[in-house]
Amino acid sequence: MSGPDRNVVSVADLCRKLKRTLEGATGTDWIRGEVGAVRQVASGHVYFTLKDEREEAAVDCVAYRFHAQKVRRHLADGARVLVLGRATFWAPRGRTQLVVEVVRPAGRGELLERLMALKEALGREGLFDAARKRPLPPSPGCVGVVTSSDGAAWHDIRTVALRRGSPRLVLSAATVQGDAAPSSLIQALDRLERYPGVEVIIFGRGGGSFEDLLAFSDERVVRRVAQCLVPVVSAVGHEVDTSLCDLVADVRAATPSEAAELVVPDMALRSRELQRLTHALLRAQRGRFDDDRATLTRIRAHLTDPRFVIANKQQLLDEHLARMERFMTRQLRECRGAGHRMQQRLVARHPQVVIANTRKRVEASSNRIEALMRRRTSEARQRASHLQARLQALSPLSVLARGYAIVLTQDGHAVRRYDQASVGARLRVRLHHGTLQADVAESVGPRDECDLDGSKS
Repeated sequence: MSGPDRNVVSVADLCRKLKRTLEGATGTDWIRGEVGAVRQVASGHVYFTLKDEREEAAVDCVAYRFHAQKVRRHLADGARVLVLGRATFWAPRGRTQLVVEVVRPAGRGELLERLMALKEALGREGLFDAARKRPLPPSPGCVGVVTSSDGAAWHDIRTVALRRGSPRLVLSAATVQGDAAPSSLIQALDRLERYPGVEVIIFGRGGGSFEDLLAFSDERVVRRVAQCLVPVVSAVGHEVDTSLCDLVADVRAATPSEAAELVVPDMALRSRELQRLTHALLRAQRGRFDDDRATLTRIRAHLTDPRFVIANKQQLLDEHLARMERFMTRQLRECRGAGHRMQQRLVARHPQVVIANTRKRVEASSNRIEALMRRRTSEARQRASHLQARLQALSPLSVLARGYAIVLTQDGHAVRRYDQASVGARLRVRLHHGTLQADVAESVGPRDECDLDGSKS
């Protein structure tokens, strides 16, 4: 062996020296880095790598189970964090690692943490509850829009809305990003609420970066959207972006174009659906008439001649009488050979007396059956007449058959007042047989009718 013995140390001694050196050199500085290779094991410990963002440098880290419960939510691949811990040397594997005790988000992660805290606070207040969501009006006549006047969102909303229908669009222009955006958005909502006739508001902008969309997660803007007097459709960013306004609004749309589709109904599609439902209603009505007609036919078929019913019952009575006579004859034949005691019993119960009483009961039963059949036959006739009268009274065709007509607009609505159809409008007149097309040449109100017949000046 060369050299003095005092210079020779074991591997374990070397590891212990390295461990003491590292732990003694570790200060209280926060370490900034990017998280990678996060791995949680069954013991509850979390292992990950902390990489430098500018240079090629990395250190293995471990958060033991009693610390992992607090720091786990900040550890995700790619997250920028600040960690506090102590460096140590793991002798069994011969590697240096950082035992992490505290983790805090850095940069954008810190902003996300504040947004998550605001989201939880607003959620506890109930601003995101489904019970607060209001339904959108089915056919709004006036739609308010809060967005930038020179952005693509306003162009998309206007293009889609006018293609689907003819609503009145009211733009309340606002700044949608930057420090001044929250106040501008709130002022735009205030203006729309004061505008008469606004039934629903589209609130949003086109896509953008995370920082561009921060104004729509501002607490003041979120609370103002929650207090809006009319339903609000949030159309902030694209489908992958979610702001707090998306959560508090009554309806969330992935894009401004989708918001316009949700708010403005497709009138051509509605017209086709109305025609389909009208045809379905007519088919159902004809089917109901056919069913009622068949039911009436079956009822009439059941109401047969009551004489045949009575004859059948009389035939049944004849059979019972024949069976009774045969039975009594057999009983008499069996009793003839009995003794004196049996003769006394037969005297007390003479067959003629039994037969007479039985005939009385049979006649009484026959009378009751006949009366019951007459009563039921009369009730059935009355029910059939009542049903026929009700069917006749409910049929709209019977009203048309008396010379009346139904005046309908081109979209199928009944005209009940003179001011529901303007001069020159094309109307359909439904008669008992066929339909007439008519144009309104003159509109005469109740006062004008009195002037025409001379009853009032």
